Amino acid sequence: MSPEQFLREIQRNPINRALLAGLPALQLPDAWLVAGCLFQTVWNLKSGRAPESGIKDYDLFYFDAGDLSAAAEAAVQQRVQAAFPGVPVEAKNQARVHCWYEDWCGHPYEPLGCSADGIARFLIPGTCVGVQPQADGRLRLQAPYGLDDLYAGRLRPNSLIDHRTLFRAKAASYRARWPWLSVQEGPARTEAAAHQ
Repeated sequence: MSPEQFLREIQRNPINRALLAGLPALQLPDAWLVAGCLFQTVWNLKSGRAPESGIKDYDLFYFDAGDLSAAAEAAVQQRVQAAFPGVPVEAKNQARVHCWYEDWCGHPYEPLGCSADGIARFLIPGTCVGVQPQADGRLRLQAPYGLDDLYAGRLRPNSLIDHRTLFRAKAASYRARWPWLSVQEGPARTEAAAHQ
């Protein structure tokens, strides 16, 4: 599937359009609209649903290595929520994911170098997508594994972050909402390889 079609389709969700239009004014470093609100919009359209149907929240990534505190991230979250009242939007500093991931998810997480590194580490490759508004009004797409899995509805583990229990829970949640999705697990990585 073409990037152009993807970018057209994700903009059929009016909340995505509003977030992408308003994101530059927030002046967050390396800021992207990512993940669920994008691929779930596509899955909704493929299912004949309203583009925003059942989307629980809208995720923004940014990268600020200058302040890794939870307080700084919370202040950004407040600013973002004030800019988009009524929208369940979450802003996450990708420079600090390694500070909390192991406590929350039970697996170590290496420090990232930019927001694109975080986009590449969602549990399912087909969901690794981000869109960034550019100064000329165009949209930049980050899809490190392409769009084929997304459009085919293939749910398979991401070899960069192969956490099977988390993957299975996520895949089951998606299949409950979009039953046409297919799970293609493949062999698990060894624990030694998974923690390198």
